Amino acid sequence: MNPPFFLTTIAFVIYILAFLLLGFFVHKLYKKYYKKQHQKIIKENLRQLEIQKIQADKEVIRLRNEKLSQEIEAKNRELAISTMSIIKRNEFLRSIKKELKNTNEIDETNPVFKLIEKNLNSTKDWDFFREAFNNADKDFLKRAKKLHPDLTHNNLKFCAYLRLNLSSKEIAPLLNISVKSVEIRRYRLRKKLNLPHETNLTDYILSI
Repeated sequence: MNPPFFLTTIAFVIYILAFLLLGFFVHKLYKKYYKKQHQKIIKENLRQLEIQKIQADKEVIRLRNEKLSQEIEAKNRELAISTMSIIKRNEFLRSIKKELKNTNEIDETNPVFKLIEKNLNSTKDWDFFREAFNNADKDFLKRAKKLHPDLTHNNLKFCAYLRLNLSSKEIAPLLNISVKSVEIRRYRLRKKLNLPHETNLTDYILSI
């Protein structure tokens, strides 16, 4: 009597082939799964590296900006100190000149007066101030000249002092002129810049 089909040699061969085929497909599925997982890990690592790079770039920019701010602050302090030292020195010289004029012993032909005038009108003060000003507010004078080509050297000097938001009283000793003369210069500069009545001169200079 012949055995049932499921116990025959052919059936066993089919079982073995089916088992091998199933093993092959399971292996393929696991291989595909692990490959997908591997790619996912790589992608996640790349994403983390990108995030770290962005954070590092942000930190570099922050440190660079912080350094730049510190440099600007230092230059502004230097400018403020140099400006105030010139103001105070000129005020002191003018007060000495005034006191000397009130005495009958010395007249304006005296060499002392000439020495005071020479120091009050010294171009070295402006050169020193301009260097500090250019370090703190780079290219302002160039921008002002480009916008208003007819501005003279003295106009630009006056603009630089206005840029610091100095009052007429503070500007006067820098230019060795009276406060009233500073106000006249303000008026003339407004006309030269063709500013409308409602525009504040200092605000406009600050906006350049």
